[in-house]
Amino acid sequence: MEHLSVQLLVILFAVAFVAGTLDAIAGGGGLITLPALLLSGLPPIAALGTSKLQSTFGSVSATRAFAKRGLIDWKTAWPIGLAAGLAGIAGALCASLLSPKFLAGLVPVLLIVIAVYFGLSKALKAEDGPARLALPAFAGFIAPIVGFYDGIFGPGAGAFYMVAIVTLLGYGVLKATAHTKLANAASNVGALALFILKGAVIWPIGLAMAVGAFLGAQLGSRLAVRFGARLIRPLLVTISCAMAVKLLADPANPLRQMAAGLF
Repeated sequence: MEHLSVQLLVILFAVAFVAGTLDAIAGGGGLITLPALLLSGLPPIAALGTSKLQSTFGSVSATRAFAKRGLIDWKTAWPIGLAAGLAGIAGALCASLLSPKFLAGLVPVLLIVIAVYFGLSKALKAEDGPARLALPAFAGFIAPIVGFYDGIFGPGAGAFYMVAIVTLLGYGVLKATAHTKLANAASNVGALALFILKGAVIWPIGLAMAVGAFLGAQLGSRLAVRFGARLIRPLLVTISCAMAVKLLADPANPLRQMAAGLF
């Protein structure tokens, strides 16, 4: 894009602010920013790279805000973050090896399952519960799986981190949200590094949106701390469903094509 208007940058800044606010609470910011970038005229690869830049700033901002409130246990967090970051790089490197159609068909189903889980389960509590998996196993197996997915595809990664941390590490809702943001930030940074090397980031747009995402994440983290599960649970359910609907609305989605073939 040779000519960028101030009006476009202001609009995309505002979009990133809203996305950063929601993403800090329950994830799903890419559901807002990626379509906005595509509508602004960016080609898909540039839209992905630019969206990853702003989401990295947002997730790092949220992580910083949660850490300042003492909600991150660094002894637990750093191996999870390291594993997620390395896996994010690997995912971005392998993006061409795994069929996007397979992921586009699988992810909506997983998101709906997560929405039902958080909507009905009593696991999402303010206090910590017993862990079902030791930290080395979580950092060595679960975090890399989600981090790899975040690098290779992305939508719903925050929800996947959240359900894994709540279910397997037994963290309370606010602590789980804080550690989810850290893991998300790590895999975002890893994937972003590859997009930068590929020249897939439109820097004027990305930096304007990064400022919006950073500020929005500060607001979102404050809202999460203030309202806790009362806000996080319904937003997790709503955003997971919205992402599933968004993916299924694509005419190229294999599940939609399968349904059309049946009816």
